[in-house]
Amino acid sequence: MEAVFIAAALVFVAELGDKSQLMAMTFATRYRARTVVLGMGIACAIINLASALAGEALGNFIPEQVLQVVAGVVFLVFAAITAWSLFGDEHEDEPDVVPHSGRALVTVGLAFALAELGDKTMFATMTLATQYSWVWVWVGSTLGMLVSITLAVVLGKQILKVLPVRAVHAVAALLFAALGIWMLVG
Repeated sequence: MEAVFIAAALVFVAELGDKSQLMAMTFATRYRARTVVLGMGIACAIINLASALAGEALGNFIPEQVLQVVAGVVFLVFAAITAWSLFGDEHEDEPDVVPHSGRALVTVGLAFALAELGDKTMFATMTLATQYSWVWVWVGSTLGMLVSITLAVVLGKQILKVLPVRAVHAVAALLFAALGIWMLVG
């Protein structure tokens, strides 16, 4: 159960102010909130399942000490990338508005899935699944992402008034760095 909490917290913080939330906010201006949460939720469950299973497979073939060092380095790289984003244009990651379609659920789900492929939360889920049970990592990462998406849909642009994107990215960078150091030391 520790894996559920770690994965949920890590993914939730990493997604705050990320393109996923901006996408959810944008879609929520065009489609019903339920459709946006359901479409993005289905896509995130599938992506997180694939990531957790891939991490589990890697964990079975690579020695634990090697995985721990690799995981620590991966999280430190995520910390550096996230911190580096603090120096960029705050509007450069804003998604394009997707035109309305009769198949809103599919549009939202596919757009979200494509945007998340190769995202840091996908690799974070894989990395955690090398250390913990893939089932609990999948549950935790999916819950963390769903809460983040739902928060974006429900609160919309109010989130960015309360939590500036740069501050959220700074917290995410610190969390990734702490987790990376913990894995390297622990």
